[in-house]
Amino acid sequence: MTSKTFYSVSQARDLAQRVLPKVIFDYIEGGADEEITMLNNRKAFQKIFFKPKMVQGSFTPELETELLGFKLSMPILLAPCGLVKIMNPDGALGAVKAAERFQTISVLSAVAGTSLEDVTQDLKSNNLWFQLYASKGQEEIKQLIDRAYQANVSALVVTVDTPELGNRLRDAINGVKPPININLRNASKLLYQILSKPKWTYGTLSDFVKMRKNPSSGFMAKDMLKMAASPFSWDDIKLIKNSWDKYLIIKGVLTKEDAQRAVDNGADGIVVSNHGGRQLEGAPPTIEVISEIADQVSKSVPVILDSGIRTGTDVIKALCLGASAVMIGRPYLYGLSVAGQKGIERILEIFKQELITDMVLLGCKSVKELDKSWLFLRDK
Repeated sequence: MTSKTFYSVSQARDLAQRVLPKVIFDYIEGGADEEITMLNNRKAFQKIFFKPKMVQGSFTPELETELLGFKLSMPILLAPCGLVKIMNPDGALGAVKAAERFQTISVLSAVAGTSLEDVTQDLKSNNLWFQLYASKGQEEIKQLIDRAYQANVSALVVTVDTPELGNRLRDAINGVKPPININLRNASKLLYQILSKPKWTYGTLSDFVKMRKNPSSGFMAKDMLKMAASPFSWDDIKLIKNSWDKYLIIKGVLTKEDAQRAVDNGADGIVVSNHGGRQLEGAPPTIEVISEIADQVSKSVPVILDSGIRTGTDVIKALCLGASAVMIGRPYLYGLSVAGQKGIERILEIFKQELITDMVLLGCKSVKELDKSWLFLRDK
């Protein structure tokens, strides 16, 4: 399959399900508990309607935006996602290169499967941010900050919604929820899944051989085992701020009170996120809380929305409600799974074209003009 074989995020999802072993697809697709929060993320977007302005003539909408001094071709970033190398050998490096080509930002997960140093050695721009997980406390925080400085990372993204890992039932059923307990029963099931996807198996085994020749780039069980709870305190945030003189982003905020506290503790940006519905079941859809959070802190810092974005209209709705930009996770993982770096580029191309079309149909000439006036808002 190639990147040209899909024309939407939903189609890329269907193709990814065909390409990947079930255990890998379930890792991408699954949410916490009964996956109600994950489903509500999508339903909430579907309840918002536009108020288009007609007779605007012919124009090409401006998608360019600036975020913390970074000039972006469109207000879409690639979110930090774990274990991306098991989806396709291009992994995190493919995501960084795709983001670089589209002049946007990729956020590297601490458990992406590729080391920070390997990702940054060929980087031509400063478009890499790094997600900070630190399950071992402040000593690990200091070590990761030192590595981020050495790698010339532009911003740290501290994810604060994982004081405990969410109850991800699909991973538990497949036998890959940390702590991993591989036994004869689930091992035979996983083996069948793997052998039934020969293209994925060949690519992964080939990459594993390369990894054996260069152990520093290895991941597999090592990164899976590192996937542990990361219970940050506000004292930890202060430590990070005092040790890091570049941009600090706090990801996982869902209330205006936490957003304000993050700003008070030195945050340069906020990511409104419920971790794609993978953490707290019953957390609110992010599109339903973005407005009050933006009203609270957007005059001080940019607010980014994450969780549930699937189409260009989703992006526009988020911007109308106060987001400066959005992060996408699952959409680019689908593209990666289907066609590696080219698949991610195809996803970004799809979003860009959808944004252009939808902005013209809306009658809006620039993303900078988007606000609540473009929406039908009902009183609650």
